[in-house]
Amino acid sequence: QVQLVESGGGLVQAGGSLRLTCAASGLTISTYNMGWFRQAPGKEREFVASSTFSLEITYYADSVKGRFTISRDNAKNTVYLQMNSLKPEDTAVYYCAADGSRIFPARPMGTIDYWGQGTQVTVSS
Repeated sequence: QVQLVESGGGLVQAGGSLRLTCAASGLTISTYNMGWFRQAPGKEREFVASSTFSLEITYYADSVKGRFTISRDNAKNTVYLQMNSLKPEDTAVYYCAADGSRIFPARPMGTIDYWGQGTQVTVSS
């Protein structure tokens, strides 16, 4: 049984930083493409960042480029999202995702194999 468990969310002031963690079980992330998505209240879920297992190519949404960094520790079977210079508009539930195919920014979310339960990030102004 595949499980993706996110942690590290919380309340932070604008300009602050948080690091989200996605601990995977039931799959080996070294053979999976991993991604982060978010969903703000009243809005659709949107792509944030992704990393391929081959060559660890990364993709980012324009809104987070230069502020967020996705990384993976294959030995720990864990993916991270380092978020710096946080803004109130980054407030959302953040979800980890895994798929055997590359997670491009425009890829339909309904085609992605596995999802975590989400972790809340709140950025105060």
